[in-house]
Amino acid sequence: MRRGTDIDEAVAVLRGGGLVAFPTETVYGLGADASSPAAVARVYAVKGRPDDHPLIVHLAPLAPGATGAALAGWAAAVPPAAEALARAFWPGPLTLIVARGPRIAAAAAGGGDTVGLRVPSHPLAQRLLAAFGGAIAAPSANRFGAVSPTTADHVVADLGDDVDYVLDGGACDVGVESTIVDCTGPAPALLRPGGVAREDLERVLGAPLAERSAASPRSSGSLPSHYAPRARVAAVDADALAAAVASERRRGAIAVLAQAAAIARAGVTPGDGVVAVVALPDEPAAAARQLYAALRDLDATGVDVIVAALPAEVGLGAAIADRLRRAAGPRDRPRAPSPDDPEPGT
Repeated sequence: MRRGTDIDEAVAVLRGGGLVAFPTETVYGLGADASSPAAVARVYAVKGRPDDHPLIVHLAPLAPGATGAALAGWAAAVPPAAEALARAFWPGPLTLIVARGPRIAAAAAGGGDTVGLRVPSHPLAQRLLAAFGGAIAAPSANRFGAVSPTTADHVVADLGDDVDYVLDGGACDVGVESTIVDCTGPAPALLRPGGVAREDLERVLGAPLAERSAASPRSSGSLPSHYAPRARVAAVDADALAAAVASERRRGAIAVLAQAAAIARAGVTPGDGVVAVVALPDEPAAAARQLYAALRDLDATGVDVIVAALPAEVGLGAAIADRLRRAAGPRDRPRAPSPDDPEPGT
């Protein structure tokens, strides 16, 4: 594994079928040539990701007013709603589900006929995409189901030598994944809250977004358990934080994660079974930016449970609440290994 800021080296790795971790404004992505089935297969293998769980495909910024033409080959069709949302929010943390075009390997779409496209706003990601001259399929640069990385250090800790090059762009500005909107149905539907708020999307569309349904295509981050640390997460309403801490501390060592105002109201402090307390900013965008790093730091303390208070689900608060609920979801996968785990038999 190599690490640095060399765009030319990163492009050479991608063109050779290798994997490049790169920063976006949301989280770091584990990137491969979206047109190469072999390269995409490596992404699934490194992450341990089910092969029917689609990847998001990242594109270089489009020329003003050129959405449909610029997406030719990547999208088989661009509905008017997708055009409107792309004009309003690209580059930015919005993924649009459209019919998959012929230039994208079927494996990148989980074998389906739709694909999630987005144009990231991070300057280093834009330089990489422009220099590469193609599309990059990239889920988050971590093991499947675990906490997403928001720094290059997180990527190195999670993936090590399984990634060929880590393009280091510092900490991510948004801190939670992109919003996903399905534009293939009769009305645009919100499949995952994220870096663009529902309220802003509906303002552009002039109508409420539909909800995910049984007919919705598969998309990233839609499983009940996702974004999870090794410790169990108990996601609770902010008003129930004090009671939850009192209950959980009887079962083992705990940590507490909540916005500052909720911690103050609950009167939670370290001690008596509470190993650590992390106060996220009350402003949702700032809280989102710190969320994953806080989960990782608390997990590193070795606690049994992280008690996390859900924020008000307005703006980016909806994305934070979604991530915490999924982190607290039923674990249907083995937890990710830790460097601190004892050797077998010890």
